[in-house]
Amino acid sequence: MLLQKGTLWQQIVRVTEKALLTGALLPIPTGYEFVADSGILFLVRILSGLRLKDEARKQQEKEFSTTGKQINPFLPYENDLFVANISDTHVAVLNKFNVLEHHLLIITREFEDQESLLTPHDFQAFWTCMAEYNGLGFYNGGEAAGASQRHKHLQIVPLPLLPKGPQVPIEPLLAKARFEGAFGTLPAFPFLHVFAHIKSGTVKSPPDAAENTFEVYSAMLRKVGMASPDREGLQRQSGPYCLIITRDWMLLVPRSREFFDSVSVNALGFAGALLVRNEEQMERVKSCGPMTVLREVALPVSGKRE
Repeated sequence: MLLQKGTLWQQIVRVTEKALLTGALLPIPTGYEFVADSGILFLVRILSGLRLKDEARKQQEKEFSTTGKQINPFLPYENDLFVANISDTHVAVLNKFNVLEHHLLIITREFEDQESLLTPHDFQAFWTCMAEYNGLGFYNGGEAAGASQRHKHLQIVPLPLLPKGPQVPIEPLLAKARFEGAFGTLPAFPFLHVFAHIKSGTVKSPPDAAENTFEVYSAMLRKVGMASPDREGLQRQSGPYCLIITRDWMLLVPRSREFFDSVSVNALGFAGALLVRNEEQMERVKSCGPMTVLREVALPVSGKRE
């Protein structure tokens, strides 16, 4: 039975409460600091409880070394984390090791590689969810972009990211975007990227939103010199990248690598929200500046893939 319109948020809350009681959901405690850089107050969270997640990853690696098979936590997914059947091709589950409350994963029913390009079906499932509540969607295109699982999954976290300030930390930069036609860049970002607005009211019709943003996504990839998807079938990406989507805008950033020193960066970093594992990493981010962290894991402006 597919998701009934107007029920997703209540279902997320209900499943969260139950999964916390059963122990299926294991939130990672965090503290945070704001670090000012380039006109942004970056939100830098410090993780204080990664033991269980680290143990789960080690177990996956151990089973792989023993059996030769990659362990896939999404196939099958944990029943206690299941939220809803979104479409014939996608389901929604909770992120087991969540940092932000009500962190939703939109996963393909059958295995598709995280390094395959997004499809119209992916966008359809995404906008079915985004039409239900205001969130920040993101996609880590490959391990070098911060993806921790190979099974294709988009992610949504509720907005605002914090009760005070802009809904997304980079919002102060958006009004200064410089456009050539439909696509722009943010002057404060010293690395290759492309930015686009989404037509007002698009979210009211998930099929229309999916069609529109799939075309924008394809054009954004071409704009930075990357392969764009083929509607006829799955296609592997030509390089790692991060994609961020809200109801109002999209941002795509090609990646060079996952880590700055020992700090892992995923798509949320380019929204202005970084994660560090300890005080040493926090001090490293403060000393060099969050924008330097992002620049070092992205591509130079002149590094457009041809």
